Amino acid sequence: MKLVDGFDSNYRFIQVAAKRARQLQNGSRPQLETTSRKPIKIAMEEVCAGKVNWTVPENPKSAVEVASEMLDSKPETDA
Repeated sequence: MKLVDGFDSNYRFIQVAAKRARQLQNGSRPQLETTSRKPIKIAMEEVCAGKVNWTVPENPKSAVEVASEMLDSKPETDA
């Protein structure tokens, strides 16, 4: 499958479109004229048209790092 312009993976494109579709379902207005009625289709069109701003957080923590930090900060109990 071909990558969508401006995205490093198709997975990221789907994540951005899904978040935008949720906004549309919750009452946001579409940012472009469309004949589509489905929120996901509208969101995909908006993302492809460059109407949706998104960023990738620098150095995101993995689930393992978060869990490790939680375990390290948990107070020890004497049993």
